[in-house]
Amino acid sequence: METKPVKVSVALDREAWIRTAIAALAEHGADALRVEVLAKRCGVTKGSFYWHFKNKRDLIEAVLDTWKRGRIDDIRKQTRAEPGGELAAIYHTIEVYAAVRNRKGIMIELAVRDLARRDAAAQATVEEVDAIRLDCSKQLFIGCGLDEREATARSLLLYAYVFGQSLMRYDRYARDVTSLRRWIAEHIAH
Repeated sequence: METKPVKVSVALDREAWIRTAIAALAEHGADALRVEVLAKRCGVTKGSFYWHFKNKRDLIEAVLDTWKRGRIDDIRKQTRAEPGGELAAIYHTIEVYAAVRNRKGIMIELAVRDLARRDAAAQATVEEVDAIRLDCSKQLFIGCGLDEREATARSLLLYAYVFGQSLMRYDRYARDVTSLRRWIAEHIAH
């Protein structure tokens, strides 16, 4: 696994180590979360790492906490709606998360989910984030007048769509992807 050294112009702090670890995780998966690999990537010694973290587990917990807080803050921001604005918020949520604007974001998502397959703390973090994501969108559907069961189903459908399509290269499948996405969003929302 080749690592790209990161130019460090100031002393590396805890947050810089976490950002570096998240970038390495997105690029190379959980195997990149090794102290030696990260230190090399940062152009520093392992001693800098141990100044900020007790051990690799401490770093992984910090990475998971940073990812969790970012995802929860983002979903709450995207699904925020005044009473009567829930349908618009549903469309907005679909549009934001269905956009192919952030390949790095989906790579981080996939890497965290892969880590969760073999790490109990990561699994618990992913489950917590998913539950909040689903509940936030479910509340929008309830605000549109749907009963709890249908709101729950549509919330799951919304996330199955946005995550599923983010993994696919479907632009050659359909000529007018924009209208196809609009059609899908209308069927999820109504």
